[in-house]
Amino acid sequence: MSDPTPTSVDSPAVVLAGVEVRIDGRKVLRDVDWVIERAERWVVLGPNGSGKTTLVRVASLLLHPSAGEVTVLGARLGRTDLRALRGRIGIVSAAVERSLRAGITAVDVVACGLHGALEPWWHTYTEADHRRAVELLDLTGVARFAQHTFGTLSSGERQRVMLARALMSDPGLLLLDEPAAGLDIAGREGLVTLLAELAASPDTPPMVLVTHHVEEIPTGFDHALLLSDGRVHASGPIGATLDSATLSSCFGIDLDLRHDAGRWSARAAS
Repeated sequence: MSDPTPTSVDSPAVVLAGVEVRIDGRKVLRDVDWVIERAERWVVLGPNGSGKTTLVRVASLLLHPSAGEVTVLGARLGRTDLRALRGRIGIVSAAVERSLRAGITAVDVVACGLHGALEPWWHTYTEADHRRAVELLDLTGVARFAQHTFGTLSSGERQRVMLARALMSDPGLLLLDEPAAGLDIAGREGLVTLLAELAASPDTPPMVLVTHHVEEIPTGFDHALLLSDGRVHASGPIGATLDSATLSSCFGIDLDLRHDAGRWSARAAS
């Protein structure tokens, strides 16, 4: 019997227990335990190849683990209708962005997020749906580009459109896989500020931000998970988890980590 998709707000948003993922015979994730409570904002850090994107794919129900249990928004993988549950997860990722046609308008990119679609003609959208899409573009600071085609937007503008799209379905979980990748300093700082504003809002669902760089951690993110070689290297409240020694051992380089005015920075220790 399938678990019902709606769940109590008191249950964790995500529970991974003993999760392992093997790809082409290689263990990409190993014995991962992770619990995300409903009001938490998590950052996932780790070097290239540590399994960060694979972890997001498991949490977004796009990848079944080779072993372990996955429960998202109260529904356990294998006992629920994934089509309905995936609609409650907002995702910002390069894979979704690459799948969008350059000629689709920004407002249609966002509206299509209601059904997780890539083209507007696959579903019927109401005037209220389009108004909601414009409101979300306004929330993310790019309403003026609503009728511009996606391919003409800058990288930073596209990321803001993708964030609006992820919010379109009023998700119960928001997953952001390296949203600042490829942005210049202005684009990065604008996005980090926007994510900090979302993190501060009680209306925003639990958030997970994947990044390589501590400089991209917005204020208001309160938990950190560090991955190394597919294993959880450290996990917990960000102030107790993220320090120079832990970050250095995770990345395999002696780093000096600093925290000032709510923002983080790291450089090689001299």
